[in-house]
Amino acid sequence: MAPDVSIEGFEHLPAGASTDEMFAEAARRSGVDQVAGAVPGAVAEFFAGARLDLGGDAALDLARQWQPDLIVNEMFDLVGVLVATGLTAPLATVSLGPATPPEFLDAIAANAAPRFVARGYEPPIGLPAGRWVLETCPDGLSASRTPTKAERLTLRPEAHRDSAGAAPALPAPVPGRPRVLITLGSQFAASEVVVKLLDDLTGGSEPLDVEFVATILPGADVAGVRHRSEHVTVVPFQPLSRLLTGVTAALIHGGAGTTLGCLAEGVPLVVWPQGLDQPVQAVAVHAAGAGIGLPPGPVSAPVLREAVRQVVTDPAYADAAGRIRREIEAMSAPERVAADLAEALAAS
Repeated sequence: MAPDVSIEGFEHLPAGASTDEMFAEAARRSGVDQVAGAVPGAVAEFFAGARLDLGGDAALDLARQWQPDLIVNEMFDLVGVLVATGLTAPLATVSLGPATPPEFLDAIAANAAPRFVARGYEPPIGLPAGRWVLETCPDGLSASRTPTKAERLTLRPEAHRDSAGAAPALPAPVPGRPRVLITLGSQFAASEVVVKLLDDLTGGSEPLDVEFVATILPGADVAGVRHRSEHVTVVPFQPLSRLLTGVTAALIHGGAGTTLGCLAEGVPLVVWPQGLDQPVQAVAVHAAGAGIGLPPGPVSAPVLREAVRQVVTDPAYADAAGRIRREIEAMSAPERVAADLAEALAAS
């Protein structure tokens, strides 16, 4: 993530093992592939076990040198909680996506507790931790309502709009043919996975009458994605806002940022979860009527095609996505939240 952080103008402070190393260590300890499937014990082992053991102390040492006025972390990440506790610094927790089942939060807090105590710190009683909770999920998408003493602030999610380097312009939409975006994020969009997905979607006796725009992994070469349809454009990984231009619907993996970014633009979804917390997003989108949530794991080509066909042709999905978009628009702008936090810090 270092290049992505640096190119946005932020100072990047690398601390501890890489994400891949932490995934591998958590899988070794729990016997569960955290990427492939989420169960409470395995999630807790990654976020409150391997993450703290392989990166917590290094992050705390760097933070002591850097001396932050505020720590911002996401709900599951106990490294941010450890750093805030060690520095006695105020903490704001970002709640990403729909409500997390309480058994996951309880398992993470329980796994973190002995690691905090071993370092001489009071462990978090529960999650979310901190003085503020920044809620990015609208009520219509099952926003988190986990009991907490923290002050809740809404934080409007937006599709990423900042420049992340040069990217070729997308082709102009074809009149009369809806455009469908396919993106499996930065973890799951290996070239061979995207090729099979495109072949499944463009095959069959009744092919979909749509144009597809598909992304691949960051840094991967689009020339390696050899699909068989003239109605497909494969593009490099890039900011989501560029990709959503002229899009009728999107087939996504269900990452929180991608899900909320698409719905912030009123784009209805087919959510095919690949792992982690993505099944939670799929269920929430389906329940809200803003798309179709598929089960995790292998899905047949006819099921994929039919899901895309329904979301593209049934206006009820676009109507529901539009309703979610209006809820998101009513949430507090990021600039407003940043100003409110700065004002509260100055007054404390």
